[in-house]
Amino acid sequence: MARVRLKFLSGDEEELIHGQSLRCLEELGVMIRSPRVLKLLEDAGAKVDHNQQIARISEDMVAEAVRKAPREFTLCARDPAHDMKIPVSGMPYAATTGLANYMSDIDTEERRNATRSDLADFARLADALDSVDFFWTVVVPMDVSDRSHAVHQLWTSLRNTTKHVQQVEVMDAEDAKVQIDLASLVAGGREELRERPIFSVVSSPISPLSFEKGAAEAQVELSQAGVPIVSMTMPLSGFTSPVTVAGTMNLVNVENLASLVMSQTAAEGAPFVYSSAAVPADMKTGTVPSGAAESPPLAAGLSQMANRYRLPCMMGGWGLSNDTRPGVDLSLSEVFSYGSELFGEIDLTCGFGSLDGAKGASLEQIVIDAYTWKNFRPFLRNMPVDEQSIAFDALRDVGHGGTFISHPHTLRNFRESIFNRDENVLRWETTRSREMVPEARAIAKKILSEHWAVELDGRVLEHGDSIVARYEKG
Repeated sequence: MARVRLKFLSGDEEELIHGQSLRCLEELGVMIRSPRVLKLLEDAGAKVDHNQQIARISEDMVAEAVRKAPREFTLCARDPAHDMKIPVSGMPYAATTGLANYMSDIDTEERRNATRSDLADFARLADALDSVDFFWTVVVPMDVSDRSHAVHQLWTSLRNTTKHVQQVEVMDAEDAKVQIDLASLVAGGREELRERPIFSVVSSPISPLSFEKGAAEAQVELSQAGVPIVSMTMPLSGFTSPVTVAGTMNLVNVENLASLVMSQTAAEGAPFVYSSAAVPADMKTGTVPSGAAESPPLAAGLSQMANRYRLPCMMGGWGLSNDTRPGVDLSLSEVFSYGSELFGEIDLTCGFGSLDGAKGASLEQIVIDAYTWKNFRPFLRNMPVDEQSIAFDALRDVGHGGTFISHPHTLRNFRESIFNRDENVLRWETTRSREMVPEARAIAKKILSEHWAVELDGRVLEHGDSIVARYEKG
């Protein structure tokens, strides 16, 4: 199968980044603010300075972790029809945005804090939209205690979508254990969850070269339970990584390899996704620019590095905007940048529904992004290149100066070979404004009035509620 692919690094450049990453891990090491995880790595052969909380990781440890990591696995869902086997062979799977700290109210359009009810609405909307493949925990519900945010996010999401849930927050090892308990309850048991991981967790280093205690210890617990880890490193070039594309790429690779070593040391064969949301900083304002010109080469080069290690890969994200209101507001160059990011060896992406550089979210924006994705993703599809598709026999039949319009080969293949864009969505895209928001709002409200995810068994609901209540009480 052929697919349009963006390559950024030559073979020698890949080798250089790999070599420099190994040098960084051996000479500089990574800071891990957890005595427990440092001891785990030390027992596996790392050179650990416990006073400085630095673990220096050898080339052999990296090679062993790469060898142990699974080459492919399935991100499972409550409904097996939504299972996602990665790496993909064609179009990447796409998800919503995550961890927004406010939302745009669908009725008043006012900015406000989100609740568990809002998160449930986001999950139900994502459950109904065909082009949303899996669900990120979109918003932080503010009607619960700070300590229990993540647990409520997972439990609310699992109840309101039958698709795979990718959790974007985990506090510490205890928090991870409760999340594992909840997912095991839904999956049917601990071993059932290991066999069919219905949720995964985004675990982000703190660039440069640092892992927080809670996140590191949670990653160990999750890896040992067979829950996939998505190591999404998020440096800002010039602020928390070197300002150059190559320097940022090297830092992301170092942090992903260190995270991989942690997971595989904790549990051989633990499912792991190489990931990045690296972007340059706007050096004039200190903000994160939408559709930066450096984002496509970063995504393409890092996906090449993931492919070098034969690891599934996630790059974020689709449709992020700095505007605080729903709509299609991006310029042509920003749209081109976002689209180009996805032409690497990417398996997963995210971002539907994002406002204000992912600080906010809206139900209308999820509809707009999901519908626009329908028109874009055919660029990323596989296209056969074989004797049947080359169609020598059809060419011989038609001959010189003829037409293929009525030939059986055309009739058999035109639906799969030629993609027809949705005219209504094209109308939305053409405006590059907020004109489509009322229509998107009506679609979202109609879905929420009609669509409900398949409910969990009553005993499962009761047991899950009791787990959450006990954790919240401390």
